[in-house]
Amino acid sequence: MPTDITIDANNETGTLTAADIIAQRLFAAGCRYAFGIPGGEVILMIDALRRAGIRFILTKHENSAGFMAEGAYHLTGAPGILVATLGPGVANGLNVVANALQDRVPLIVLTGCVDPEEELTYTHQVVDHAGIYRPITKATLKVTSGSIDVLADKAVNLSLDGRPGPVHIDLPISATRARHAAPSTPIIRSTPSPVAPAAGVKLDEARLWLSQAKKPLMIAGLDAMDDKSAAAVECFCRQFNVPLITTYKAKGIIAEDDPLSLGGAGLSPRADEHLLPVVRAADLIILAGYDPVEMRIGWRNVWDVQKQRVLEISREVNEHYMHQAGISFVADIEASLHMIGQGVEPKGTWPEGETAAAKAKLATAFGQGEVWGPAAIVETVRANTSRNAVATVDSGAHRILQSQIWACYGPRTLLQSSAFCTMGCALPLAIGAKVVEPEREVIAFTGDAGLEMVLGELATARDLKAGVKVVVFVDTSLALIELKQRNVGLENYGVDFEETDFKAVADALGGRGFVCESRDELEQALVAAPDDTFSLFACKFERKAYDGRI
Repeated sequence: MPTDITIDANNETGTLTAADIIAQRLFAAGCRYAFGIPGGEVILMIDALRRAGIRFILTKHENSAGFMAEGAYHLTGAPGILVATLGPGVANGLNVVANALQDRVPLIVLTGCVDPEEELTYTHQVVDHAGIYRPITKATLKVTSGSIDVLADKAVNLSLDGRPGPVHIDLPISATRARHAAPSTPIIRSTPSPVAPAAGVKLDEARLWLSQAKKPLMIAGLDAMDDKSAAAVECFCRQFNVPLITTYKAKGIIAEDDPLSLGGAGLSPRADEHLLPVVRAADLIILAGYDPVEMRIGWRNVWDVQKQRVLEISREVNEHYMHQAGISFVADIEASLHMIGQGVEPKGTWPEGETAAAKAKLATAFGQGEVWGPAAIVETVRANTSRNAVATVDSGAHRILQSQIWACYGPRTLLQSSAFCTMGCALPLAIGAKVVEPEREVIAFTGDAGLEMVLGELATARDLKAGVKVVVFVDTSLALIELKQRNVGLENYGVDFEETDFKAVADALGGRGFVCESRDELEQALVAAPDDTFSLFACKFERKAYDGRI
């Protein structure tokens, strides 16, 4: 490290370091947790976070730290905080920052860097942090000699405004420890009023469409995930008897045991067999915050905008061309639904019962009721878990299956990397959620390969005494890729590996491991799981168990 770091213990009256100002602003924004790995360039920032009341949690890798920060965000509503040192720390965070951009996660990325004058001649570990992060963040900012409070507030607001996303703050050593006059008054930004559709032809036409619809359908996604929007979607669907399909990350906006809920969609052709006929039969499709970034290519232009009435409410202009709409409002979801529903009389919908029939078919479409296998694993855990439990799921074949079978009874109760689809996310997401609400049940579903990417974070769970339940689908194969190989006539290659003794690993790392090969064994293990450390359930089943399921 080229520059010596000393901490001035003698706090000058009326002054604060830049690190203190940033930390206090983040605390004022509701942030209470930060995750990462210390380096010499960020120790001042970490100490400032501690003194401001923000708990720093040491992880084993910056990528995992970012997912823990996301898990915390989903339960607090405040931006997550990732702390990384220069060079390798910054590079290690690249994946999770890109994930935050695609999965619409407000993430404040605090990175340390050398001073500009040092950078002219000193090259050890020095890379262009802003250049790395600029394409995958909403903004990248650097602390300089003044306006630190403005910079911090701007970072928070940028991360939350519009579609949420990551914002990077680079912290040169000398600028971070420099003292500034304490801000006399906090910056209070006037919160923009929710934008609703203006009175006029388009709003009148939207109300006419709703009043005439006999088979209305709503599809909701990431933009509907804030509390007010989720409540507004549920209220509107109930008032006008509109069935709801959600993306995977929006599952639970309406409890999935409710007749109006048709569950999640996005990645499963098996689910599409039953859901897309409903979509094509609808005479009005309302897109409430539907962001197709979560959807596979099979959801591109699945309705005919020339023959069907499609009404879109979105936070941003449709520039993706995954679908089109007859009426499009770039507006607040809650305010828009309220305006559209004004003066419209509710009535019965779907008189021929297509949505009820689809819901019944989905209840048996994925192998539910099997003696043992991946569907049985999900069903057994769900049956032995509270309604308000938080589940996380890793990427892979098991995620597609689990996302269809796992019933959500409230929003933000199934966390995953649904847009970027990063492997190794389930365990850190679960740890982040458990840190925020330690009394709440938190279950991580992961494949064996995905868990092996982040095994070190089991030690993080141990150190935090986090009673996360880790359910591992053990079939010693990258099952989704193996299935794709077979589907296109390729030989099995590069997707198989030896079985890991996960029970021994869990026990050695201070948790409690179980091996489960039946519903009864899994149920008994769930009951025996400790509360003061993690438990791991290695659920073994035969290969090719996902055939015909997803």
